[in-house]
Amino acid sequence: MHYRRFGRLGWQVSEISYGMWGVGGGLHGWTGVEDDEKFAALQRAVDLGCNFFDTAWVYGRGHSEQVLGDLVRANPGTRLYVATKVPPKDMRWPSTRESTLDDVFPPKHIEEYVHKSLDNLGLESIDLLQLHVWEDSWTDDPRWRDTLTGLRDAGLIGGIGISVNRWEAWNGVRAIETGLIDAVQVIYNIFDQDPEDELFPAATARDVAVIARVPFDEGTLTGTLTMESTWPEGDWRNSYFVPENLAESVARARALGEELPPGMPMPEAALRFILADPRVCTTIPGMRRIAHVENNIAVSDGKPLEPEVLATLRRHRWSRQPTWWSQ
Repeated sequence: MHYRRFGRLGWQVSEISYGMWGVGGGLHGWTGVEDDEKFAALQRAVDLGCNFFDTAWVYGRGHSEQVLGDLVRANPGTRLYVATKVPPKDMRWPSTRESTLDDVFPPKHIEEYVHKSLDNLGLESIDLLQLHVWEDSWTDDPRWRDTLTGLRDAGLIGGIGISVNRWEAWNGVRAIETGLIDAVQVIYNIFDQDPEDELFPAATARDVAVIARVPFDEGTLTGTLTMESTWPEGDWRNSYFVPENLAESVARARALGEELPPGMPMPEAALRFILADPRVCTTIPGMRRIAHVENNIAVSDGKPLEPEVLATLRRHRWSRQPTWWSQ
């Protein structure tokens, strides 16, 4: 495993880290894997050098946080960085231009969920606390700033971060420019290259850590989707891969697959593309099986993409606008 400096916080974090949405299950979750297998996959990641784990209260209504707390206690001699997120008060993902701070992150709500997350984790402090949606229109409101800095000063959290809404990489630049934000989490992958335009330069200028989420475009960039793909009732992917999205996603993945170097699986290409940008501190693929963990972490071998391969991948940029199904 290779490690990268996590912005001004100075942590050395694994460049392939662990996204724990799939560990939560239930509402807003992913189906298909039992808890024992999920925990075994988490432990395998630790054994292979993964030290940054990203979860959220909404992932199983605290269940994913509980699992992460168990993992930390099962590895007392290993420094594991814990990142979680405060859900919006109105429980709407994403926020909208009409969303107010009172609707989404009033101070008492932030404080309440920090304590809920600490109870779920069974820890005294959260390394990185993130707001799970964001609107740059809230930037100048002192209440969220005062609340988060107060929690940090009290030792309940370490760093402060935001998670940027899907396909709105611009909607976080002003927050970064306040100087308060330590980390920004944004969708960045072969298709979603828009963060390179404004967000990455802003983060670099202020030494803000960049967490690249959704490296496989919710599964499209694994190369396994087809027009016949279906998921069990209750699986989040049913509401995301509506027919109009599934059709174009499958077509674009097929076009990409035709241009990959022989012997390079699409998931490997997806991760290597992200790691090719030094402004990315870590990427957080969702991993629920040991085989996923081993295959993904194997990409952290220090071998860069050939320039011509990187140029080919860059041509598959797909700039999208949020819509009713994009969530």
